[in-house]
Amino acid sequence: MDDPCRLAGTLPASRRHQGVANIVTTMKGWPKLTGREEFGFLCDLLFERSSGDATTVTLSDQHSGTTRFANSQVIQNVDTRRGTLTVTVAFDGRRGTASTTNFTAGSMQDTLLRAERIAKASPEDPEYLPPPEGRSFAQRETARVETAAAGPARRLEYTNEAVGQCRIENLQAAGIVSSSSAAAGIAASNGLFAHEVRTDARFSLTVQAGDATGWSAAAHRSIDHLKVQERTLTAIGKAKRSVETRELPPGKYTVILEPAAVAGLVTWLLWLLDAKSYDKGTSPVAGQLGRQILDTRLTLQNLPDHPDLFGVGFTSEGLPSDRATWIEHGTLNHLMYDRFTAKMHGLSDIPTLEAPCLSMTGVAEGRTADLLKQIDRAILVTNFWYIRTVNPADLTLTGMTRDGTFLVENGQIVSAVKNFRFHESPLRAFNRIEGFTHPAEAVTSETGKMLVPSMLIREFNFSSVTTF
Repeated sequence: MDDPCRLAGTLPASRRHQGVANIVTTMKGWPKLTGREEFGFLCDLLFERSSGDATTVTLSDQHSGTTRFANSQVIQNVDTRRGTLTVTVAFDGRRGTASTTNFTAGSMQDTLLRAERIAKASPEDPEYLPPPEGRSFAQRETARVETAAAGPARRLEYTNEAVGQCRIENLQAAGIVSSSSAAAGIAASNGLFAHEVRTDARFSLTVQAGDATGWSAAAHRSIDHLKVQERTLTAIGKAKRSVETRELPPGKYTVILEPAAVAGLVTWLLWLLDAKSYDKGTSPVAGQLGRQILDTRLTLQNLPDHPDLFGVGFTSEGLPSDRATWIEHGTLNHLMYDRFTAKMHGLSDIPTLEAPCLSMTGVAEGRTADLLKQIDRAILVTNFWYIRTVNPADLTLTGMTRDGTFLVENGQIVSAVKNFRFHESPLRAFNRIEGFTHPAEAVTSETGKMLVPSMLIREFNFSSVTTF
């Protein structure tokens, strides 16, 4: 991305507002993220020059840093900055899109012309809709100062904390610490305009003890909330307990799924809510809108204002992200609509699901450890990985346990066990829940962040034992 200072020469005197002036006078090192007023100026410039029926501009401007470590030492520290403006122009239902990382007036003019040429050469899109109308969006705390200010030194501090703890235990550590700030925006020639800055911080650690591993991960708007020490000790404990494993035969077991394992199943549950699949009859819940599909104690909500979730003020389509209850007491309330499908159904408000929280009514345990104390015999699962679909018709999935699988007897972990492969459907498993905790933060490599409880589930189907 070129230096936004170049924009100073393109600004009419009447448009040299404070936001741009600040960028011009304080530029040193990394340029600032594209501010709200500067984004507005760029959009106005494109709208004035566009010949299309409708013109939409989206902004993605991110400054991010990642520190990676393996074999208990830093192996990579990357700091990147990339800003992209994307222009979409429509003529009579035909659309063209072009992007640029160069925010100078000349480059944007070229980008606009490319988008116009592509639109004129494209066939008519039968599902074309003009951009959403302009409206106000909720102002949310999507950016945290401490994360935006974090640099290599802060990431190294967290890395050293994790690696140091592992060295004390004579264990190997591998993982990442990352932090980023990003400006996101969308505007259209019909008056739509939204802009906000979002921060993101992540920590992931895999601890290796011989062939055994322990794992923990976190993600949050605030880098102060990653709880590196707590999560490092958790991963170390799982690795040390997994050194000596015993093999149990495959079969149906009572399981305690920690939040990360529950999140792995919930992710596939979210994907089955797609409205087009529902209309085609290929969704495993086709025909069940308004009917009970899960345990009546389960409720799935979008909570964009929750401080521990990655809620946003608006989506990439320019729609508001509001609180919504998708599944209420086991009953399916909403489907995931694109704008065209929603219009076909006569829906004016489209619910979104950027900040999912799965909760249960009834008496909940505080922590997974409290749930474990109630068990005569069960398998405790830290995480699932490589989850794939086996039968889309009933959402039967397969995958493997990972990073800490233990046998629990009489309320205590008695040994580690070899990992299992499972064949199970969340639609069936989430109807056999025997106990649960309050929702907790969950992050896995196969999903985003959500709040979900640990669950005690009976008759969970482990179809085979892996070789490790």
